[in-house]
Amino acid sequence: MKYSNLPNKTTKISKIGLGTMTFGQQNTEAEGHAQMDYALENGVNFFDTAEMYSVPAKKETYGSTEKIIGTWFKKTGNRENVILATKIAGPNRNLNYMREENDFSPESLTYALNQSLKRLQTDYIDLYQLHWPERKSNMFGALGFKVQEDPWEDNFHSVLECLQVFINQGKIRNIGVSNETPWGLMHFLEESKKHDLPRMATIQNPYSLVNRNFEVGLSEVCHRENVGLLAYSPLAFGVLTGKFLNGANPQNARINLFPQFARYNSENTREATRRYNEIANDFGLTLTELALAFVNQQPFLSSTIIGATTLEQLKENINTIKVTLDENVLAEIEKIQSIYPNPAP
Repeated sequence: MKYSNLPNKTTKISKIGLGTMTFGQQNTEAEGHAQMDYALENGVNFFDTAEMYSVPAKKETYGSTEKIIGTWFKKTGNRENVILATKIAGPNRNLNYMREENDFSPESLTYALNQSLKRLQTDYIDLYQLHWPERKSNMFGALGFKVQEDPWEDNFHSVLECLQVFINQGKIRNIGVSNETPWGLMHFLEESKKHDLPRMATIQNPYSLVNRNFEVGLSEVCHRENVGLLAYSPLAFGVLTGKFLNGANPQNARINLFPQFARYNSENTREATRRYNEIANDFGLTLTELALAFVNQQPFLSSTIIGATTLEQLKENINTIKVTLDENVLAEIEKIQSIYPNPAP
């Protein structure tokens, strides 16, 4: 395994992180425990979850992933060996069963954090993240910003003040954002700088061969401001494993089980995937190796968050840390990107 420091920190996290959103629906508690055992045994020390998981979010399974991680901590005693990240959900996603207000008010932040700590059976979170902005913005497949009525009022300062309280209490150690834009990330960074408040260490956004939108704006922010990307959906909901090539359509695949994630299922995405598979074949790689190695070696990356439903998938994904793409492979990738730029935003 390879490791990187959280930006501006001494905390080391594995360059491949374990995503856990399948625990509680696609994966049972026993399967989740087995994945965490295997990941830790193979050098993966960074686990990522969220209060709303498992996915897709619904009242019956709300918090199930955190609970499964919590029972694993209790069973194994491995809490100190894991850098644990979780997230508080924002508004505008019909998740009102979680709490009265899905905002980032001090009351909501306090309630959400304490509930996560309880489910996770721990007294601290290594990285606490805002899952998506409170304001209405472009995320989850929307590329352009659309001006619309939005009751949100700027509260970046008060959010950081509240997170400072949690740090002082020892309940969280680092903070980050997720599904955020360049404007949002820079606003948080400026508030931190001006008022000596906690600083966002990471941003967790989608990034893959078929979604490189992070490179427009956010990559420069991360480079110049020393913020690390936690890349999610690096295999585009399994599309970049090649499971849909040659007309295959496995019914247990995520994009069939959860058709609301349609951005990974476009014709351009499938054609781009076919061409990336040709590149992989030409250079003696699997498509999974090509896709994950491409993400793993980006200079703005802190960790690539992988999610698997079987130990076989998890093993293959972790092993890609050994793969490095040379300039010839990267040049071929750029040719496909120029023809099919970011078909799965």
